[in-house]
Amino acid sequence: MKKQPQITEKTRQTFVGVFCELYSQKPIEKISVQEIANKSGYNRSTFYQYFTDIYELLDALENDLLNDIKEELAKKELSMHTVQDALLCLDKKEHLLVLNALLGDYGSARFLKRLKKEITLNQLELNVPQNPSLTPYLIEFYLSTSLSLFRLWLQRQKDLSSEEFFKLVDNLYSKGVTSYSNEWSNHLD
Repeated sequence: MKKQPQITEKTRQTFVGVFCELYSQKPIEKISVQEIANKSGYNRSTFYQYFTDIYELLDALENDLLNDIKEELAKKELSMHTVQDALLCLDKKEHLLVLNALLGDYGSARFLKRLKKEITLNQLELNVPQNPSLTPYLIEFYLSTSLSLFRLWLQRQKDLSSEEFFKLVDNLYSKGVTSYSNEWSNHLD
């Protein structure tokens, strides 16, 4: 007799949620299937019905998130996308737990590389000179900085509204940090 799809998905999501919680607190090497199963309220054999190991669970998380970005960007009418468009796709309540794990202190550099690749494969729109020797550096700077700011924003539990955060990132690129120096001076006085 087959299980009902809703129950199966709920069980899978329970494993995912517990894994994300643990991965936000410690490196993947320190997480065991037994620990995930215990905290989920299931036994190890139930975990193995969904994933062969922790690394497959991690791959599934990454793939699901990257596929969601692809789908969201594909829905947009623009043929060109900015980093902010990609980050806006990530700025969803249902992604928060996964992003805190994947972009957290113990998150994978591999995921960041895959995320950067996904964003740039979507015909990233940047106002950078088309110089074959400089362009890769400019794109890396733009992507790394945007993702680092996004990561910090998540770690600070979104202490700015989405609008404030994306405006800040846009202003930092267009006007630079010095545009905020007057504000800093006023706070110091």
